[in-house]
Amino acid sequence: MTDVPATGIPADVGAFRARHRERHIGPRYRGWLHFGSTTVGALAAIVVAVVMVDAPSLAELASVPLSFLLANLGEYFGHRGPMHHRRRGLAILFERHARQHHRFYTHDAMAAESPRDFQMVLFPPVMLVFFLGALAFPIGALLHWLVSPDVGWLFGATAVTYFLTYEWLHFAYHLPADGWVGRRRLVQVLRRHHTLHHDQRRMAHTNFNITFPIADWLFGTMNRRDQGAAEPAPAAGSAGASVGVSE
Repeated sequence: MTDVPATGIPADVGAFRARHRERHIGPRYRGWLHFGSTTVGALAAIVVAVVMVDAPSLAELASVPLSFLLANLGEYFGHRGPMHHRRRGLAILFERHARQHHRFYTHDAMAAESPRDFQMVLFPPVMLVFFLGALAFPIGALLHWLVSPDVGWLFGATAVTYFLTYEWLHFAYHLPADGWVGRRRLVQVLRRHHTLHHDQRRMAHTNFNITFPIADWLFGTMNRRDQGAAEPAPAAGSAGASVGVSE
């Protein structure tokens, strides 16, 4: 059984956190600045996109829920795929998520201990630039040309809003559960869904939506069982069995 010191953090998790901070979090890192820059950058992009929308029709407005669903599916398959299964050319996603994030935060140690630990929750700021330049802008531009300008801008606004919602909610799950944010009912419900995913026995198999578990429900990967419920161990060689047990 893993020893749990007075801090409430299991000893192996505490040791991993200490090593990660020393190796990967520079002395100039500021967690709240990271959170603020992501928020301000995303909000600025959303405002620009919304301002460019000009009297959309009902049919054009229908692209908003469709774009939301597409983003939910993208979140799901990106998380279920390369973030938990090593893929050629995308190994950095697997390394950062499955081998670092899931060892820094486990189902019995979900909360950050200080703002420096936000580094293991939030995407690097460059990801916002990548998301805008490689995904939201090209797809929005294509829709602008193929469908209408308003649909293109509405897609961009929805996509970036979804990105920011992802960051905010994931951030909330890794704040203390007894804090003001952690006590909000929506955060409690969604945090439970994500906490079950952080159980290393099931992390490569269930609860892949970080925001709203729509795709988990659609594809039958939603798990609502308590963390202590009996569950067969993943087969040898699976991602769930192999990740998080060695450096």
